[in-house]
Amino acid sequence: MHAEADANSLEQATQDFLAARPQLFGIAYRLLGSTVEAEDILQETWLRWQNTDRTNVVEPTAFLTTITTRLAINLAQSARVRRESYVGPWLPEPVDTVEDPQLGAERAEALELAVLFLLEKLNPVERGAYVLREAFGYPYPQIAGILEVSEANARQLVSRARKHLAAERRERVSPSEHRRLLRVFLTAAQTGDLAVLEDVLTADVVSYSDGGGTRGASKIPVFGRVHVSKYLAAFAPRFWPRSEIRWVEANSRPAVLISSGGAAVALLSVDVSVEGIDRIMWVMNPAKLSPYVASLND
Repeated sequence: MHAEADANSLEQATQDFLAARPQLFGIAYRLLGSTVEAEDILQETWLRWQNTDRTNVVEPTAFLTTITTRLAINLAQSARVRRESYVGPWLPEPVDTVEDPQLGAERAEALELAVLFLLEKLNPVERGAYVLREAFGYPYPQIAGILEVSEANARQLVSRARKHLAAERRERVSPSEHRRLLRVFLTAAQTGDLAVLEDVLTADVVSYSDGGGTRGASKIPVFGRVHVSKYLAAFAPRFWPRSEIRWVEANSRPAVLISSGGAAVALLSVDVSVEGIDRIMWVMNPAKLSPYVASLND
């Protein structure tokens, strides 16, 4: 009888975990900016869930969310130290959102590459509060319980994160305008057309290349309309003629996958405000590109 009860209990535990899994992954990914690290967190959550006395757990999803969030915050705190020794700019690992545009959440908040990049500048507890509130719609008392802070503190954490993003990002454009400007930008970058590049870029545009030390990726960000335009025009003749491009979606925004000889070399994504393109992000690190490319081919 015991063995049968244990089997039933484990089956129920598995069902509860699988039902919560999309949300758990969405939380961990937003906190870490990495699909690989998010999967590691889910593995650890599953092990802890198996070893928990589940008889007193009334709401499995709430319990699993708490474990996942706390594990992800702990990992994010140690990741900050690792990223200080990262070669060149660090960008989040892209994720394909075609099948799940909101990545397990109520809303597609805190999902765009540019937002994840900005959230990285917050401490992990602020990030956790923001993600739980803005993407998953958690009430403040529950956020306070998950993060082990007071409700007033939970509100303050979310408020600080919102202010940080508002200070760093201008008003965004519609998805169709985003795609149109990315298309214009891509054509101008391919042809090295300085006039068009300067027309679509904002005065304070920044170009980030995350190569993790790979050859050909700029190890420092390039700042300003003139510098970025000249930089793009300079490498256009070497980079584009042997490249194939494919329009894809990454983090709920249009993006361009660039390949050479059948192998992916970069994912190009832009952040677009009402004033034009203000962030250009080139994900070139093979460790970040390969999981994304594999998910496209599934």
